[in-house]
Amino acid sequence: MNVLILGSGGRECAISSRLARSPEIDRLYALPGNGGIKEYATCLPGSVTDIACVRKAVEDHSIDYCVVTPDDPLAIGMVDALPIPCFGPTRAAARIESSKAFAKDLMKKYSIPTARYKVFTSYKEALEHVGKGTLPTVIKADGLALGKGVVIANTIAEAEQALKEMMLDKKFGQSGCRVVIEEFLEGPEVSVLAFTDGKTIKPMISSMDHKRAYDGDKGPNTGGMGCIAPNPCYTKEIEKETMDNIIIPTIRALEEEGCPFSGCLYFGLMITKSGVKVIEYNSRFGDPETQTVLPLLESDLFGIMKACTSGNLDKTEIRWKEGSSCSVVLASSGYPGSYEKGKEITIPKDLDAEVFIAGAEKKDGRLITSSGRVINVSATGSTLEQAVEKAYKAADRIIFEGKTMRTDIGKKALEA
Repeated sequence: MNVLILGSGGRECAISSRLARSPEIDRLYALPGNGGIKEYATCLPGSVTDIACVRKAVEDHSIDYCVVTPDDPLAIGMVDALPIPCFGPTRAAARIESSKAFAKDLMKKYSIPTARYKVFTSYKEALEHVGKGTLPTVIKADGLALGKGVVIANTIAEAEQALKEMMLDKKFGQSGCRVVIEEFLEGPEVSVLAFTDGKTIKPMISSMDHKRAYDGDKGPNTGGMGCIAPNPCYTKEIEKETMDNIIIPTIRALEEEGCPFSGCLYFGLMITKSGVKVIEYNSRFGDPETQTVLPLLESDLFGIMKACTSGNLDKTEIRWKEGSSCSVVLASSGYPGSYEKGKEITIPKDLDAEVFIAGAEKKDGRLITSSGRVINVSATGSTLEQAVEKAYKAADRIIFEGKTMRTDIGKKALEA
């Protein structure tokens, strides 16, 4: 089979590395791909949100199956538009990520535990609500905002600023015209990715993302600076509670609403004193959770994806390695703010870890930085301590000007 994967980040690099191992795939293509994905797939020019462009690539290269990984093409209905089987949800099902209001209303209707909330389209009414509420409070742009549309406001002034930027200044375009204001929850966070065909759902190994830019969970939010798996806070008891109260009810709710979900459904969870609650859903693989969890997968990823598409997930065995995984992000200095590009990268060939390229291009045979998050260094071990040690040992040997990284990925998990 000829397979096309849409996307250009570290997540797509990790997925491409697994798909390239499948005996069922004859040719693997990526659109647009990056300097690392080129090691596994033939990269094609184009935009993941240009439906006509993707359809032409499918036709020109006799593509039999498409893996739609980023949120934007899912939100505009890429799966609906392509004339071939796809891994990923329809536009209607992808609303669980593309509209936070839709997701919150779904949880309320089907009694899925989450934070109390209200939805606003009026800046004045949102401002009045914040003034009468308790602090801190969480303000979310309703639509997609590159993972940056969430503000935890500790003061009225911070809340006013967030609402102004989203609703009046259009910082996130149309995504901020409607906002969700919800109560602030406290507790350990857990990420759970799950394969599903719309009826059967099989969770992957749990993980712990590290979103803040600096050590000690300080600094601005980023797309993720590192991750470990499994998450020690996600005990067997917590897992059962989550399956019974959140994961299975979510799949049933989407089916009941007439938009069954097929693909990878991401559950962002918080373990509060009153039980596990949903912080957010994503309609696709998480980043950098994917780069952390997939190295522990023993089964053929493409076989699992096809089972999700065909509705045969219940007949598919998914095997995982024993042990732990750690992924460390190497970023450009200044990220998530302004940063320089075009720095040459040197990667030794004898690293005891996997290197997933997130933001780099190949130019004249050299690998050059092209984004804020540049590389994911992922390592596995029989223990978390071993995985962390191997990941950092490899990360230290990769060189590019302005390289920065957190030095405490996995520290909280080890202490737990």
